[in-house]
Amino acid sequence: MASAVYNPIGTTALITGASSGLGVGYAHELAQRGADLVLVARRQARLEALAVELAEKYGTVSTVIPLDLTTTDAVTELVSDLRERAVTVGTLVNNAGFATFGTVLDSDEAREREQIALNVHALTALTHALLPDLVETASLHPHTAALVNLASTAAFQPVPRMAVYGATKAYVLSYTEALSYETRASGLKVTAICPGPADTEFFEVAQTRSDKKGTPLTVDEVMRASFAALDRSVTPAVVLVGTRNALLARAAGIFPRRAVLGAVGRLNVPRRAR
Repeated sequence: MASAVYNPIGTTALITGASSGLGVGYAHELAQRGADLVLVARRQARLEALAVELAEKYGTVSTVIPLDLTTTDAVTELVSDLRERAVTVGTLVNNAGFATFGTVLDSDEAREREQIALNVHALTALTHALLPDLVETASLHPHTAALVNLASTAAFQPVPRMAVYGATKAYVLSYTEALSYETRASGLKVTAICPGPADTEFFEVAQTRSDKKGTPLTVDEVMRASFAALDRSVTPAVVLVGTRNALLARAAGIFPRRAVLGAVGRLNVPRRAR
């Protein structure tokens, strides 16, 4: 397939969850490609340090917006702030998200609500608010605009002991695939990135371990897969990162649901309970 390099130079990209992990990776890649940035996360000091680093390394102008996207009016406040600054977003990376580990019976309901608020509600509301800008940018300047939603290989099957996380990522996957179809004539590049376990703060936040889930992906591996997809003339709606992860995700659609559920459930048994 012919290559059409994604070139966001002269546009602005907004990244949620930009203070660590994959968010930092996307910030560097987009800045290197010439985009100015809007960096959104809770940790202001980290965002400001990243903005300085990007300016020194790439000459990028970054707008830092410290914000907790789990709060009720967060997306409304964010969009209002962007309008006041006259910022038009050409690329949106919905990277912010987290997981909790444990059975539903033992879970903290308030924490689960926050997880749904961030992984689903904030992503949906921000996409809905900024989609007109993304589509307009794509129409006026081909190959400069993208919507990147971070899903997961957890989206392809139920995940016992991470039930809410798996369900939220299944939503992100389905939602993004539908958006990819709906906007197919606009030139907007829409994709759901589905990595397996990655070398980020994810497991620390989830309060579980990654050692029983194989060798984690590096941030660079996820970035290479993401931007290889964006550089295609027709960007795939779903990108599975890592050969093993892709095989496991596809296998989840082949084997009986009950067998897949049992296998994932056994994998997610805490080490001390084995």
